[in-house]
Amino acid sequence: MNEERKLLLTGKRKIVLFAFGMLAASLILMVRTFYVMVIMSDYYSEKAQELHERERTIKAARGEITDRNGVVIATNKTVCTISVIHSQITDSEEVIEKLSDILDISKETVRKKVEKVSSREKIAANVDKETGDKIRELELNGVKVDEDYKRYYPYKTLASKVLGFTGSDNQGIIGLEVKYEKYLKGTDGLILTETDASGIELENVAESRVEPIAGNNLKLSIDMNIQTYASQLAQNTLESKQANYVSIIVMNPQNGEIYAMVNEPEFDLNEPFELNYTLEEEVSDKEYQDLLNKMWRNQCINDTYEPGSTFKMITATAALELGVVNISSPFSCPGFRMVEDRKIRCHKVKGHGAETFEQAFMNSCNPVFIDVGARVGKENLYEYMKRLGMLKKTGIDVPGEAGTIIHKIENVGPVELATMSFGQSFQITPMQMLVAASAIVNGGNLVTPHFAVSATDSEGNLIEEFAYDVTSGVIDGQTSETMKNLMEKVVSDGGGKKAYIEGYAIGGKTATSQKLPRNSGKYIASFIGFAPVDNPQVIAMCIIDEPKGIYYGGTIATPVIANLFENILPYLKIEKTENNQVE
Repeated sequence: MNEERKLLLTGKRKIVLFAFGMLAASLILMVRTFYVMVIMSDYYSEKAQELHERERTIKAARGEITDRNGVVIATNKTVCTISVIHSQITDSEEVIEKLSDILDISKETVRKKVEKVSSREKIAANVDKETGDKIRELELNGVKVDEDYKRYYPYKTLASKVLGFTGSDNQGIIGLEVKYEKYLKGTDGLILTETDASGIELENVAESRVEPIAGNNLKLSIDMNIQTYASQLAQNTLESKQANYVSIIVMNPQNGEIYAMVNEPEFDLNEPFELNYTLEEEVSDKEYQDLLNKMWRNQCINDTYEPGSTFKMITATAALELGVVNISSPFSCPGFRMVEDRKIRCHKVKGHGAETFEQAFMNSCNPVFIDVGARVGKENLYEYMKRLGMLKKTGIDVPGEAGTIIHKIENVGPVELATMSFGQSFQITPMQMLVAASAIVNGGNLVTPHFAVSATDSEGNLIEEFAYDVTSGVIDGQTSETMKNLMEKVVSDGGGKKAYIEGYAIGGKTATSQKLPRNSGKYIASFIGFAPVDNPQVIAMCIIDEPKGIYYGGTIATPVIANLFENILPYLKIEKTENNQVE
């Protein structure tokens, strides 16, 4: 009896435990059901909806870029993206055959994507619209043709190193395209397509769309007429002088608006990953990318150079401001100057003899400027370089601006000061040199060079008008007047005579700087000119890197700016003044 009673009690315990287990499981199931159906209902509803929706992006049109007159210089071209949806393909061999043939892609490449089990596989992007329409007309099951946008530059190479370009995703890569990406890019839209559980699109169910928002348009200070003419001059000079490159900058010295920036040879913005010359031998992928990076460089802002005699404007300005010279101060040039153990020669081997400071500036006499630099002193020379923006970046609105390469002031001895006084033994960018020259001739205001003027939406409403810093009074107004007159003398009677244009008062300064190493026989010829002298409205600079044959700035760079001014001064409505004949 005791055994039977024990078995009965054990059975009852098992039943009770089983009942409790079932009750606990039921409670857990109820809690889980409540959690899923109530608390997480929105989440799982969204997931369920995603299983029955297929999403495709509608690319937003990138904002256009125009010049100051509204000429479109960067726009969009309609292209197509071809893709396949595996679950909808009914004849994979036909799809492979047709797409391979029309898109000129290998069958193996197409097959991998067609046979891949995924929601969507992209076959090709940036396909021209005509080809896209041809594929669409075939009505191949599982093949999608979506219209897209590709950046298009109607002027191809013009201002290529300023504008920059976009990648396959239509995002800016270099230049203004990347600098103003947030204004230009727009907001993509969506196409939502209903599908069944197996991913097949449902018939007779309309697609829902979220329309894209076009990017904002960007207006630049560039004038395409001036840019075009400057580019032609640079191309001709590049060919005739067989130079490495020729750069030209044209700017308003009063406010820093850049009318043109040329860096020849330029490249085709519509084919930015193709070199602008033919390779003589095969190179590795890395070497090819290095060549592309070099091709894309904007020499006006990305590269530095020794300015040579154009820098004498800064030395002269400092000397006049400090009162250590005046235009009549007497000097003598025997053809060289000894500085410690260094014999530094004048470009005129026999020397200029007795000359005033004014004559020394006109003659671009190195020995005299060594003397002037010594009077100024290294501390003051650095101070005026700082005031004129030469010890910092200009702040131009293009990425990749280089900075000044210069001795620490404590390491500047008599020889370094001597060579710096006439523009050697340190490096700046051409843009820095032009900004400093602008401050010298505009009355003493340091401007920020720039391209962007304003941004507007697709309907023309103003989004932003860009503003730029101006530092007033970096030099005295009277010093500016004196410097303008000195630079006018350079053109009327000095080394810049080839910049003379009848009826216009033009000022300027030439330079011929020897590249390192000094015995290389390689030079940079340059000239900075401005007009009119009494109220400068335009300033321009030409740099010719390693010209073959004659290499003097006054001989080969000055005529380029003269030719430019002869054509653009009337265009800019700068009136002629009374005639100043060259003696």
